[in-house]
Amino acid sequence: MSESNSQAQYQTRRGEIETYFDRTAVDAWAKLTSTAPVGRIRTTVRAGRDQMRATLMGWLPQDLHGARVLDAGCGTGALSVLAAARGAEVVAIDLSPTLVKLAEERMPGPSELNGGSIRFLSGDMLDPALGKFDYVVCMDSVIHYCEADAVRVLSGLAARTQQAILFTFAPKTPLLATMRAMGRLLPRSNRAPWIEPVSVNNLYRLLSKDPTLHSWTPARTYRVKSGFYTSQAMELTRS
Repeated sequence: MSESNSQAQYQTRRGEIETYFDRTAVDAWAKLTSTAPVGRIRTTVRAGRDQMRATLMGWLPQDLHGARVLDAGCGTGALSVLAAARGAEVVAIDLSPTLVKLAEERMPGPSELNGGSIRFLSGDMLDPALGKFDYVVCMDSVIHYCEADAVRVLSGLAARTQQAILFTFAPKTPLLATMRAMGRLLPRSNRAPWIEPVSVNNLYRLLSKDPTLHSWTPARTYRVKSGFYTSQAMELTRS
């Protein structure tokens, strides 16, 4: 695929994700990321996301004072708050202005941020105007992109990152393939921008071929499975 076609595909997918999370699913997402009671299926998703967030935070330094962190695809800001509470200067960005507004409303006071700070923004995580970072975290924010586009995003982030990129992807499993096929049977107006299952071997291959990522090494990886939630974390570090 040519670079122009790849860029067009990325922009199209980005627009679908923005529309879904800013309009179609915003109420459900707000409830899922709160402490309000939810149904059985969403309870497993909430538990899985909590476990994944704890995993990613466990890979970051306990003391982030003086570090600049990008929470790429911040949603309602739960991870941003945890990073700021370790002293980080957090830039939290999401495609959905509605979710960003909700994150701002939920942000705790300065006394709970331990000297850290959060700046919430709506826009593209690849915007170079965001500046450079020590750490980038992409929790479930590249799972809607195909393997090639996901690596393209990681490459763009790597060019502005000093220490590590922590990201998650949907590992290709028979269950996810079946769920994805069932989702395709829904009327188009009811479909979410479905996750794109990723082959771990293909991901490693594409990461190794990207020129910007040549100086980066895949390190820790961990899979979380909780009912209807399956996601795998991976850490990229500068060689």
